[in-house]
Amino acid sequence: MIEQSQPKTIGILKTPNDPRVCLLPKEVKRLTGELKLNILFESGLGSSLQIDDAEYVQAGASCLPKETIFKNSDTIVSINHTFSEVEMKGGCCFIGIFNPLFHDSKLAIYQKHRATVYSLDLLPRTTLAQSMDVLSSMQSLAGYRAIIKASEIYNGVFPMFTTAAGTLTPVKILVLGAGVAGLQAIATARRLGAIVEAFDVRKSAGEEVRSLGATFIEVEGYTESSNAGGYAVEQSEEYQRKQKELIHNHILTANIVISTANIPGRKAPLLIETRSVEAMLPGSVIIDLAAEQGGNCELSKNKETINHNGVAILGNSSLAAEIPLAASKLLSNNYFSFLKYKQKAENQNDDPLLTASQIMEEGEWTHQYFAKQLQPA
Repeated sequence: MIEQSQPKTIGILKTPNDPRVCLLPKEVKRLTGELKLNILFESGLGSSLQIDDAEYVQAGASCLPKETIFKNSDTIVSINHTFSEVEMKGGCCFIGIFNPLFHDSKLAIYQKHRATVYSLDLLPRTTLAQSMDVLSSMQSLAGYRAIIKASEIYNGVFPMFTTAAGTLTPVKILVLGAGVAGLQAIATARRLGAIVEAFDVRKSAGEEVRSLGATFIEVEGYTESSNAGGYAVEQSEEYQRKQKELIHNHILTANIVISTANIPGRKAPLLIETRSVEAMLPGSVIIDLAAEQGGNCELSKNKETINHNGVAILGNSSLAAEIPLAASKLLSNNYFSFLKYKQKAENQNDDPLLTASQIMEEGEWTHQYFAKQLQPA
């Protein structure tokens, strides 16, 4: 059952080791003005973006110590888990991007303190939820950043160069997964003059890939699910075998590989085997955006760059954080939209977006997945 009372005071916390900010002064002003909410914030909230505390104060918020924010807030918003058990107040509501499907061990602290928890990365990918879709926001930036990052690592140029001294051929890029991140990677690479191939298990992705000027490669026999919400689903062993062989053959001629394939709630599919890496051209680059979920590349290590047989492999599922101002602008709109929607929802018990994103209420599991997986027998 979802809480009926609306939060009157919202506390905004900094996220250690993450320069992104979940609410900027522009949206804070709308929260205090349009929604009549009291906003408390931690000093230095926007320092990573060169935003002074004074800008938040001018927007109607109050700057207070972290412990005071916890004590006086009905709802705490942050990027992810940013607090210790000592700081938590019983019965508080927490809103963030907690990636609970892969970090469910961190949920025990909320349950112990009878918290209500909403994780925005659980929102369904529907028209109604578009303005709150933090995953699409961050994945789009990650796809863009992956190409820029690859261009910095790769020892060559993206477009064709024709000069009196000779011709430089364009770089060849293979993108694995044509979701939000993959499509943005394709679009960015094409703008820079690269030749791009893209793979996705979903046949429907082919039209979007081709519209961006890339070549679509596919394996016949994909199994779809009407309950997948537009995401890919796990495939048969035979399909996976054919898939790996197809990818291997295309990797042989690629200079850069951007892998973005994920399946919600499951380990990322293994698409790039060690044998494929060892067969790549020397100086090639792999950017694995699925590294936090186990990686699409067999050799990926999250938050690390390794060199294997002359191939640079960068595993990072948080590349959006490397362009924090752009990321914060999108997140701030996402968070504001969710808070506004939540406040105005007429029947929160049956609301499709609130029930989909809520993990627990007052320490009791409300999300079907977590109730089934984590509830004691």
